[in-house]
Amino acid sequence: MEKITAKGAPKALGPYVSAIKSGNLVFCSGQTGINPDTGKVESSTVEGQTKQVMTNLKAVLASQGLTIQNIVKCNVYLSDMTNFEKMNQVYGEMLEGHTPARTTVAVAGLPLDALVEIECIAEM
Repeated sequence: MEKITAKGAPKALGPYVSAIKSGNLVFCSGQTGINPDTGKVESSTVEGQTKQVMTNLKAVLASQGLTIQNIVKCNVYLSDMTNFEKMNQVYGEMLEGHTPARTTVAVAGLPLDALVEIECIAEM
């Protein structure tokens, strides 16, 4: 098992790392719409936050020589399920035609009052 702290991704808000590599799998920690340069969620829209989330996940994957095409499963957490369609639109665009397995659930709240958080598992 290897701990991964990815450059270009936001710093952890707690005692965790960007991802863990175990065997041929990379387990990416949940990403919110935090801009890694400022450490803040800058967008107030689910579309803007989803784009930043996916950009952050791409940075974590790239640190291991992987791309969005390596994702096998995503878990999406929304603070408001009425944002599902808007999130889904941007999520689909950012996946560039790739369609991994996915679960989407509504949650009572997310760190920094984020609207969306996404974690993924990728295969090397």
